Amino acid sequence: MQTLLQAAAMVPASIPSPDWSGFDIPLPWGTLRIHAYALCILAGIVAGLWLTSVRWAKRGAPEGSVWDIVVWAIPFGIIGGRLYHVVSSPDAYFGPGFDGTGDLTLIPQIQRGGLGIWGAVVLGVVGAWIGCRRSGVKLSAFLDAAAPGLLLAQAVGRWGNYFNQELFGGPTTLPWGLQIDADNPNFPAGTPADTLFHPTFLYESLWNVAGVVILLALDRKFNVRRSRLFWLYAMYYTLGRVWIEAMRIDDAEQISLFGITTRLNVWTSIFVFLAALVAFILLGMKKRTEPDSPYLPGREPAGDDDRTAAVEGGDEVRDPDPVVSDSESRDNLPDNQSGSRHASVPTEEAAAAPAGPTPGPDATVAGKSGSTATGSAPEAGTTK
Repeated sequence: MQTLLQAAAMVPASIPSPDWSGFDIPLPWGTLRIHAYALCILAGIVAGLWLTSVRWAKRGAPEGSVWDIVVWAIPFGIIGGRLYHVVSSPDAYFGPGFDGTGDLTLIPQIQRGGLGIWGAVVLGVVGAWIGCRRSGVKLSAFLDAAAPGLLLAQAVGRWGNYFNQELFGGPTTLPWGLQIDADNPNFPAGTPADTLFHPTFLYESLWNVAGVVILLALDRKFNVRRSRLFWLYAMYYTLGRVWIEAMRIDDAEQISLFGITTRLNVWTSIFVFLAALVAFILLGMKKRTEPDSPYLPGREPAGDDDRTAAVEGGDEVRDPDPVVSDSESRDNLPDNQSGSRHASVPTEEAAAAPAGPTPGPDATVAGKSGSTATGSAPEAGTTK
């Protein structure tokens, strides 16, 4: 027991500030700085793509189509995320009150941090739509497959805020309080150097990981389709983002609505949650008219079109016999009187053959089969 207490006493009562934020790669003309923030974003993209590709393949999507989609979705998402951040936190780029004292050259410097999830999702969906159309698959099916992967990517990427020492919450005395270097530009002015802050990056990361588990469980239990899992993702994420965003103390655009002034991201989260809730309900009320397929109508793999149409019409699809021809089928039909099978003799000749004891070719054929020729043509039957 004493050993456990001693071990507990050695555990730091706070989250230390990072002492590493990236590394430099020497080049002939200088050095290339690789930021930890960028590495976290990249690691999140890789993790999200892995989960999405696994789920996409299980839905019967064409092999390799996930890469054809994300090659459009990821660049669009990064651009959208950066644009939203610039709009929601404009002072550094345009100056307070857009007085022109900001630095516009900072806008493309994504490595310094600053990606807004809402812009990333909106433009990312636009890019995904382009990729889906080119690949012949449904956007709604891809969004459902990608929803848990989006949360996983956000959970990993959010650690970039830790290495940048940014987007933390207000002061706290909790044992998991976050240390921020007092000489860091993001350290609040006039605050004691030993002040601890709420690690909002950690709150959001854990919230997102829990969301991944919840979405996977709901999809496995209820087989959620028609983009409804994506709208569940939007509702879950915004539900957590409201209270996490309200804890932050960094500079952000303040919006006043209904007599309440709060951060733009808080209002955005509320409105997105309501819109996602309405979309989820309306899609649930809509009767499903299409089969559960990831393909766009008319873009199914070759050979599946006739089967899909027959299944939808309630008919069973039968493959034609590629070997036995129609004439061979008639020749192999049994005789109505004797049950024997005729040889391949034209019907006209059989009808013209004389009846009686006079021997002839037809009689010889009939004798070989063990029956007497009657001169009547065999009746047509059902083709096998």
